[in-house]
Amino acid sequence: MDVTPDTNEQPVLLPEPKRLGALARLAPEPMKVILNWGRRYSLWVFNFGLACCAIEFIAASMARHDFIRLGVIPFAPGPRQADLMVVSGTVTDKMAPAVKRLYEQMPEPKYVISFGACSNCGGPYWDSYSVTKGVDQIIPVDVYVPGCPPRPEALLQGILKLQEKIARESLGERYGTEPARPSTAALQSGLVKPPNPGSTSGTDTGEAGR
Repeated sequence: MDVTPDTNEQPVLLPEPKRLGALARLAPEPMKVILNWGRRYSLWVFNFGLACCAIEFIAASMARHDFIRLGVIPFAPGPRQADLMVVSGTVTDKMAPAVKRLYEQMPEPKYVISFGACSNCGGPYWDSYSVTKGVDQIIPVDVYVPGCPPRPEALLQGILKLQEKIARESLGERYGTEPARPSTAALQSGLVKPPNPGSTSGTDTGEAGR
């Protein structure tokens, strides 16, 4: 028996799957889940222990609490091998440039946990002339862990909150609206310029003047 197809039936158009950031041609939506899953459970920590909160961080990495079971690897060799910076302790104005410089050396994507009241807002030293009123004044912070000092369990909770944030993260939203890159002149404005090899030194100029 011959069955003729119904010509009135309209083709069903499936919605185009969402794409991911700059890799729109190569990375479909399920790839975001895989990438976020890999980042979520392979966080190399660059610890910036500045005061007593660093002892609590060390306790969280020891056998009793053992945050390695959550996929967090402590003590990265350096900032270029780290994904997560844990700032634990009092950030002073003298130490702030070093914290910022090391943060900028970390590759993207990178995350920051502010661990303890001193790192969050200056803590009991907030009115000191030499204490930075929170590490978020110099670098962006993803998770704040309150306490003075916080217990190791608080750091474990902060890590879980960060992993929840990474799991629902979209790289397109994170990097799609990048700020304008500074010009070469702006980057070189604070550098000491080398002397012009064609010019004469001050001693030679003085002798020529005589």
